[in-house]
Amino acid sequence: MSIQNINVALIGNPNTGKTSVFNQLTGLNQQVGNYPGITVEKKIGFCKLPHNIKANILDLPGTYSLNASSMDESVVIELLLNKNDKLYPDVAVVVTDVENLKRNLLIYTQIKDLEIPTILVINMSDRMESKGITLDIPYLEEKLKTKIALVSSRKGLGIEELKELIVSYKTIPNEPCMNASVIDEEYFQKLQHAFPNQLLYKLWLVITQDVNFLNLDRNEIRSTFTKSHSELKRLQQKETIKRYQFINDVLKEGLKVDASMAKDFRAKLDRVLTHKVWGYVIFLAILFLIFQSIFSWSTIPMDFIDSTFASLSTWVAQELPSGILTDLLSQGIVPGIGGVIIFIPQIAFLFLFISILEESGYMSRVVFLMDKIMRKFGLSGKSVVPLISGTACAIPAIMATRNIENWKERLITILVTPFTTCSARLPVYTIIISLVIPDERLFGFLNVQGLALMLLYLIGFGTAILSAYILNKILKISTKTYFVVEMPSYKLPLFKNVAINVVEKTKAFVVGAGKIILAISVILWFLASYGPGKDFNEAETIVKERFVDTPLDEVQFENEVASQKLENSYIGLMGRAIEPVISPLGYDWKIGIALISSFAAREVFVGTLATIYSVGDTDNESTIKSKMQEEINPETGKKIFNFASGISLLLFYAFAMQCASTLAITKKETNSWKWPAMQLFLMSGLAYFVALFAYQLLK
Repeated sequence: MSIQNINVALIGNPNTGKTSVFNQLTGLNQQVGNYPGITVEKKIGFCKLPHNIKANILDLPGTYSLNASSMDESVVIELLLNKNDKLYPDVAVVVTDVENLKRNLLIYTQIKDLEIPTILVINMSDRMESKGITLDIPYLEEKLKTKIALVSSRKGLGIEELKELIVSYKTIPNEPCMNASVIDEEYFQKLQHAFPNQLLYKLWLVITQDVNFLNLDRNEIRSTFTKSHSELKRLQQKETIKRYQFINDVLKEGLKVDASMAKDFRAKLDRVLTHKVWGYVIFLAILFLIFQSIFSWSTIPMDFIDSTFASLSTWVAQELPSGILTDLLSQGIVPGIGGVIIFIPQIAFLFLFISILEESGYMSRVVFLMDKIMRKFGLSGKSVVPLISGTACAIPAIMATRNIENWKERLITILVTPFTTCSARLPVYTIIISLVIPDERLFGFLNVQGLALMLLYLIGFGTAILSAYILNKILKISTKTYFVVEMPSYKLPLFKNVAINVVEKTKAFVVGAGKIILAISVILWFLASYGPGKDFNEAETIVKERFVDTPLDEVQFENEVASQKLENSYIGLMGRAIEPVISPLGYDWKIGIALISSFAAREVFVGTLATIYSVGDTDNESTIKSKMQEEINPETGKKIFNFASGISLLLFYAFAMQCASTLAITKKETNSWKWPAMQLFLMSGLAYFVALFAYQLLK
């Protein structure tokens, strides 16, 4: 037997451990992308199965049923309806949670009606004993017309048995486990008679769902079998009731729970973690711990990376033949890339903590807790998910707003999410904080730098909430929604899931930022290494004339020549042109160039300064941090990066829209340039005036 590339679709409700099963099957052999034409994320993994068979494992967005209420749920339906899709599943694997089988089985019964070979995975089997749960697997398999894999993705139990079931998917019965057409037999009989070659439940989904189905003319079906919206909703409700009646009958015999063994630990913990006072105190304490750790734990690896890249620049300059290519490598590419690589430890620690909070089940409590605040500012509790995920990146966070059904709430969430401090701001924050905030401890344990970082995150989140309140008052769109969030069981984070998440997201950050910075570093090096006119081309003569009465040694002379060329290079002239606008903020022309280039991506700021400070520099051993510390304003004789200018920079980046990709995704999600233009204008204006006020007050 030799089958190549079986398509396997993993389907299930949120919080059933579907992604954990995906990680167990695929490991790090994964790819993340978007479905064609939309921004809903998809994950595809590759798995070797028994008997030399390979499988494409598709981790579909979590969904409760095939009655779609959001874009990600529509993605699931469209894939299951379209046999022409290259990812159309040969077999569906529905992942359920042993503690929530009743709710989880609803979507299973719907998929069975599509006559796709379907395997039922009952996950978290390691919790059955402690919860007093027993299952009659043969009985459940008979009634549900499937094969069941009892697994624990946490402990890796049952995964090999699941692989065997996937291999033998052709032996799994295709027929539905119940007859849903009884909700209106006459209507469904006419529908089947009109389209005898189509599955009845597919026809029903085409009528009730706003999905693309390539094999049928949806308008033709709807015009012939038209029903009012209220009638369709009533039939959907009847369908759901019928399905739950069937599920209840099956579980009455197939599932037994010993109530005396059920523990109330979760309820007790929830009372504390979602308390109206202590819940917020605990959340702030966790944030404080995270940011203290980011600074404390990452110092050693960051210093090592910084010094390594400084040494690499020196080695390239000394060992390679002199010339343009060597200068490009030693003064452009190596310092530029080093300006991003240095922040890998802090980025990884941030993703580590976020993954642990998600894996443990605590993040859902945060969403529930923050809903009480969100509603006061015109947002839904669902808006918390994008705002919190924005700490990683605003782009997928804005994509996540597709779960918000209400357009006004979704639009406001899209517009304010960029205020949330993302991982791209972290390199800027940490390098500036390390320069202008003392590395001291209050009360013996409070790291002042970590405290400053936490305050910047809170400022960003607070500004997002305040902006949402203002937009809610300005935008005259009448809305009414309800917020529902599921509280998953508490569990110890699974190391494999956390590790995969950290590696994947850190790699995405480094690769994404690295591509941009590599290109910008080359451009910046060229602009900083060449210039027009005699002020650049005759730099040596000009320096000699300037210091004719003050002899310079060889090193001093080379540094003066490098400074003269840099100021009169193409990039120097550009910087000088914008300096009058930014000097009131405490910035010189070099920082101005970094501000402009970081519009491509915020993290480019540090890489830009690393490149600018390295061009023509005779001291390649200096790290980017030391070069920034030593930078002097020639007019005042004071350090460029002082407390006033540092705070000004931190606040500028806390508010500014310095990300072209975020503007692009806002345009795509709102289908208009009006909203991203408003983001750019208002956020940049706010950033400028706040930075101006801070510098003028502190200088």
